[in-house]
Formats: sequence, structure tokens, C-alpha cells
Amino acid sequence: MPKIALITGITGQDGSYLAEFLLDKGYTVHGLVRRSSTFHTQRIDHLYQDPHDPDTCLFLHYGDLSDSSQLTNLFYEVQPHEVYHLGAQSHVRVSFDMPDYTGDITALGTVRLLEAIRKSRVQCRFYQASSSEMFGDAPAPQNEHTPFRPRSPYAAAKVYAYWMARNYRESYGLFACNGIMFNHESPRRGETFVSRKITRAVAALVAGRQKQLFLGNLDACRDWGYAPEYVEGMWLMLQQESPTDLVFGTGETHSVQEFVEEAFGYVNLDWRKYVAIDPRYFRPTEVPCLLANPLEAKRQLGWEARITFPTLVRVMMDADLEAAGLATPAEGQRCMAAHALKWLRRP
Repeated sequence: MPKIALITGITGQDGSYLAEFLLDKGYTVHGLVRRSSTFHTQRIDHLYQDPHDPDTCLFLHYGDLSDSSQLTNLFYEVQPHEVYHLGAQSHVRVSFDMPDYTGDITALGTVRLLEAIRKSRVQCRFYQASSSEMFGDAPAPQNEHTPFRPRSPYAAAKVYAYWMARNYRESYGLFACNGIMFNHESPRRGETFVSRKITRAVAALVAGRQKQLFLGNLDACRDWGYAPEYVEGMWLMLQQESPTDLVFGTGETHSVQEFVEEAFGYVNLDWRKYVAIDPRYFRPTEVPCLLANPLEAKRQLGWEARITFPTLVRVMMDADLEAAGLATPAEGQRCMAAHALKWLRRP
């Protein structure tokens, strides 16, 4: 019998890549989606199968992380072997405007899932998507022993969820892991996140559909990796003999300005002519530098990031240029081909 996985946040960037990854491995995948008057499944539409087809391996369930009874019923129904909790209010800047909602969904939503596992007595392994934002302004580089110093409601909610996963592991013997993921991007990244905001804007500028790009803090430094590699790390964590908590990142940090320079330089534009600073995009409390020390993930799992920062930016640029109906630079075509080959040959 195939393994059964349950993914919250399956319609997000990470959820869509993880669903692909697990389906390729022969899993039956169940995903939790919020009910809406419009469909928001674009990232997984290519995976969709008619649920009446006896060979269907992907199933979607309406639900919400605020509804504990529905979550418990879902565990009784699905009986998953592995649970990947990726769902959250995950936009850091928005969390300052919606701290109550962020705490309810990002923090307490995790507790509701853990309680659903405990009450249903379903024997499964649980992955909690923790975030590098939990480190806040702690000195870089950050690893599994770096103290948390959250600087946003989102980060504080993730710290709460992290400790509750550990508490349920230690109190009830749940196989619960925290994967502390540093920034990971892709062409499927949400359009309001700074990396995708930049690459979409550059494509729109080239196409003549936009005249300016407004950004906030250009000096903020992040450890940017490629999302499909990180979902492989999530899966590896749940294949180990014992649960643990690990940091995932590239071990390199780059500023927002460097991301801008890389993206604009790719299409031979001078970013200074197009980028303007809007104070509304600054956070009330900034996080200056996030930089992973991922050596423990490599030691325990054999995991390491392979896609470099320039390649990541170019892959995202190629996708947004193509979406805008524009040809990608010849260099980009070679870059994309090399990236695709490297990813297909992953161990």
C-alpha cells in the first residue's frame, strides 16, 4: 500500500512542490484547502486528477486551521502516515497589520493539528514548517543552537508553534520535527513577497507595462535558496529513525539590493532608474541579516543546497519573462537548461 501524506498549505509554493515530490515517490497525497468563492489552486492545477478516477492519488479537502473539530475528523478520515504542516499566515509585513489573525492561524493552527493527532491516535509523523524569521536579530550565522529573538508577530507565532511541536514530542511521544527553513524562492513564490515582486516588476518594465518598482529596506540580507530543494529536506526529516529539529539554508547571504542588481542586470537595465523607496514597506522592527549554518542537515540527512543565488534569480526571471510574453536571454536559456538537468539528476 502506498504511503499517505497530508499537506496543509498545499496550494502554496512549498505545498505544490512537495505534492509533486511525494506523488513522484508513489504517495497518495491529501491536501487541506480553504473554501473560497474563487479557485486558488493554480500551483497544483497540473497535478489535478478527476476524483472519480480509481487511479487518482491527489485529493483535496476543504478545511481551515481555525476549525479544530474538522481537523480531527480529517485525521480519522485520511489516516495519514506523514503530515506536512505548511499552512500559515506567512507574510511577515502583513503580520504587523493582522497580529491577532497571525497568532490564531500560524501559532494556534499548529496546536490544533497536534491535538488532532493526539486525540485521533493516528500513528503518523509530523513536520512543522519553522522559519528563519524566528532568529530575528540574533547574530549570524544561525544554527540549531542559536537563541530565538523574533522581531514580528509572524516570527513570534512561529516560535510558539516550534516549541509546541517539541512539547508534544517530549510529552506525548509524537514523531514531530521542526524544519527551520531559511528563505527559499521559485517562480511559484507569492507575488507580494519581495523576491517575486522584483522579478515580476522587471519583466513588466521590459514589456512596457510598468514604469517603476517600489521597495522597502534594500539593506536587509537573507539566505536565499531554491524551494524544490527544501521540500526534499522536509521529506528527509520524516524518514529518519528519530525526530529532530534542523536548519536548512545555503550558507550564503545576499541583500535585497543584490537581488535587485542581479535581476535588472539580467536584462541589461540600470536598476537605479526604476527603483524607488516607499517607507510603507519597511517593517516596524527590521531583521538585518539571516544566514544559515546548515552543516547539521548535511551531516544527518546528506542534504545541501545546490542551486546558487545567481541561478535562482535567473530561473525566476526566465519564468516571469516568459509569463510576460517575452523571450528570455540566451544566457538564461542555458541557465534554465542546466538547472533543469541538475534537478532531474538529483539523488
